[in-house]
Amino acid sequence: MSQPASLTQAFARALDSVRAETAAGQVLAVAFSGGLDSSVLLHLARDYATRHGLRLLALHVHHGLSPNADAWLTHCAAECAALRLPFASSRVQLQPDGTGVEAAARKARYAALGALCVRHGADLLLTAHHQDDQAETILLQLARGSGIAGLCGMDSHHRAPGLLGTDAVTLARPLLDVARATLEQWQREHAIAYIDDESNADPRYARNALRHQVLPALEAAMPGFATRFARAATHARAAQRMLQELAAADLAACLVSDALDLEKFRQLSEDRANNLLRHWFAQRGIRMPSTSWLQEMTSQLLQARADANLCVSHPDCEIRRYRGHLHITAHPAPLRGEREAGEPLRSGQAFRWQGEAELAFPDYGGVLRFEPDEAGIDAAWLRAQALEIDFRRGGETLKLAANRPTRSLKQHYQALAVPAWQRSRLPIVWAGRQLLFAAGVGMDARQLGQGGAPRVRLVWQ
Repeated sequence: MSQPASLTQAFARALDSVRAETAAGQVLAVAFSGGLDSSVLLHLARDYATRHGLRLLALHVHHGLSPNADAWLTHCAAECAALRLPFASSRVQLQPDGTGVEAAARKARYAALGALCVRHGADLLLTAHHQDDQAETILLQLARGSGIAGLCGMDSHHRAPGLLGTDAVTLARPLLDVARATLEQWQREHAIAYIDDESNADPRYARNALRHQVLPALEAAMPGFATRFARAATHARAAQRMLQELAAADLAACLVSDALDLEKFRQLSEDRANNLLRHWFAQRGIRMPSTSWLQEMTSQLLQARADANLCVSHPDCEIRRYRGHLHITAHPAPLRGEREAGEPLRSGQAFRWQGEAELAFPDYGGVLRFEPDEAGIDAAWLRAQALEIDFRRGGETLKLAANRPTRSLKQHYQALAVPAWQRSRLPIVWAGRQLLFAAGVGMDARQLGQGGAPRVRLVWQ
């Protein structure tokens, strides 16, 4: 535990390390709620900034959750004025998302802090998380059944673009190795004014229940447990780094053109396979699924028939299997021109080409380009045709070259390895009853020529 006399030095060492590792600039920001922890942090940061010739500003977020929120804002502004520090605040409205008030407030708070940092040119944001907060975090993760990643607790610093809304700001916790009791003693000795958020005493919030009921009991039974929890988190982070290195090596061995080779994937143990999938999901920015969901997904994908057009849905994506490979694909955006299974056939969209370089077809999800090509379609003939774009209806045929047989679109898709889930969303272009072009396949050779009049080739983008 850091002693009060050495708190300034401990803070300076921690912040020196963060600034050296991140090559931070000359502007620091402190997340200043006005509570005891952030008030002590603000004073420590002010002294540090003065010694190092840095610019420091305090940032406050007004949630409006408490009837005292306006008074807290006034207190924070007054404290900063007394310290002659720049002060900026932001008012936010919580957007309910089913995660609860505590989580929604945290999300809104960090997004606002990130925006304030960008606005004021700060690339290092300091928060007042301390050793007791770390112990709470680890206990919460244990209660949720988290794995090694959850037991790592909080890092001393990291980039958090998903939280702050920017990749230009580093989030740092220079008090993470300091016990709250040390902060309390330092506050008393320096007579630092602070406000007390009444919600911190509400046991309905999990952190408050831990702080007021569980942690005191643990400290009584096992004095100094928070220090040992912090050490355990350090070990967990080391283990997590090794798991990430193993996952990266396994992914590199199994990944082929952005898809997983199932035969190689099957050779991994269940634990390594799950570790690989979590790493792959994280790389793709996909929310981490539960262990049960991961097991069910893997079971379906590995055990289904080889010819099954299998799709497992995740809130952020779809996991599909095709020709012995696993693909992560986006949820398809609804297309107004797309037919649902069982719907009666509808006519496509009629159009005329008048020499444009491209025509947009938002109902079909793309742009039809007309590119000059000596071996393409006669441009004058194409201008004279009543054209139609549509999705395939089944039974369409296409002749790709004069010396190749006419084949069904299904056969072309199979030969070109176009995944089954993409085929229904690739449009085709007709001139009367003649199929001219199929996206993902190409032009029908029966209308192609050589030289002479200006010619064009159709390309779907």
